[in-house]
Amino acid sequence: MGNKTLVYKQKVHDNLNESYKHLHRLENAFGALQRHYHFPICLDDFKKIVDSVEYLAYSDQIIYRFSKLQDCMGAKLFKSVLLYEGENVNKPFLDILNQLEVIDIIQVDEWFEIRDLRNEIAHDYEDNDEIALNILNTIFKLKVDLKETLDAISELVK
Repeated sequence: MGNKTLVYKQKVHDNLNESYKHLHRLENAFGALQRHYHFPICLDDFKKIVDSVEYLAYSDQIIYRFSKLQDCMGAKLFKSVLLYEGENVNKPFLDILNQLEVIDIIQVDEWFEIRDLRNEIAHDYEDNDEIALNILNTIFKLKVDLKETLDAISELVK
């Protein structure tokens, strides 16, 4: 392996470690809520979560860590994987996603769903319980896909 390849491999590992950290904390927050509530949660349970300082903190942690995870993967990890693979990353993001799909790392449509959810979170959702509930339940569903993506990248750079 050349020096560039080793540098790119280290960058992938660094970005993977950061991504796994966010995922782990996201999963821990879900675990804390799951000791009291079953996911997907219903609106009545969501209102109980919002009324509890402790449970609301877990809910906020989930949303924060999901956003950080999506940002890290989209802004750093995906490009570092392609650099490691010897690919050019000076291209539109859709082309980067398509290349990752070709090497069986992601599904482009699924990533757009994740990105759209991240964008929805960036807007003010706190005044609408149904939107916030949907965000939590969707993150719960998507965290498995995010872990599978990270695991696929981890296998690629072993």
